[in-house]
Amino acid sequence: MISTKSVKPALEQAYVKLMMDVIGRGLVMASQVDDEIKHEVSKFPVGFTLSMKVFPNGSAFIAKVNAKHNLELVQSLQDKPDLTVTFKHLHHAFLVFSFQESTAQAFANDRMIADGDLSYAIRLVRCLNKMEALILPKLVAEMAVKEYPQGLTLKEKLTGAANIYLKVAQSYLKGSV
Repeated sequence: MISTKSVKPALEQAYVKLMMDVIGRGLVMASQVDDEIKHEVSKFPVGFTLSMKVFPNGSAFIAKVNAKHNLELVQSLQDKPDLTVTFKHLHHAFLVFSFQESTAQAFANDRMIADGDLSYAIRLVRCLNKMEALILPKLVAEMAVKEYPQGLTLKEKLTGAANIYLKVAQSYLKGSV
């Protein structure tokens, strides 16, 4: 018989791995379709690299700002990323990715660290918050982000979500981003 203590970490790990992939792809696609996220990403220099990962060797994604000022996922880097956001423990990532705790709250609770320019980390969090506000149902998004965007209309939410989900689905069908 399998004990629940051995199953829970395995399930958390599988869920975090899936969500890390979906969030990485979602952020890349949102940088192509949402004007607010495009604006935020345009403030990163071309060639800027960012990573989100789980300590010590857990799930991760790496994105790079291309010449069009969009994000694109990359498999690996020769050098250290310009910005790395690291969850200190798998369970901390699970709390954020299961929308039990916002990214801002996780930072406040010292569950994650940013290695790099703090202004870039704040810009990344704004991108993640806007993406989550667009793609998640409002009730879930209100738990996931520090402040739900006041002016986000239903039409903008549905259009943005549809565009992001469509592009993410296409990236899975193509096998790349």
